[in-house]
Amino acid sequence: MLARGYVENIRILPATQAPLFSAGVVDAPAPPGGRRSPAARIRLVWNGQRRVPGIEAGTRLRFEGMIARVDGIPTIYNPRYEILPDGENAAEDE
Repeated sequence: MLARGYVENIRILPATQAPLFSAGVVDAPAPPGGRRSPAARIRLVWNGQRRVPGIEAGTRLRFEGMIARVDGIPTIYNPRYEILPDGENAAEDE
């Protein structure tokens, strides 16, 4: 699956646990005030990583990988990704 979206949140496990970094991605950023109607969500998970450079809340991404449902949430493990420019003027197909 190839898709794009905005990182809504990240999760970093404590140093006492196996390295894992995950990001919740939605199709559009939250409006001013932070409240939104339910949005399509997907979880991206990088096994063996405590951080992924450039991935933080608000980052716009294009990502690709195989989807698996984990705890009812569509999840892609170790996705291929590209950080995209943000803003309303960003071209739709970079």
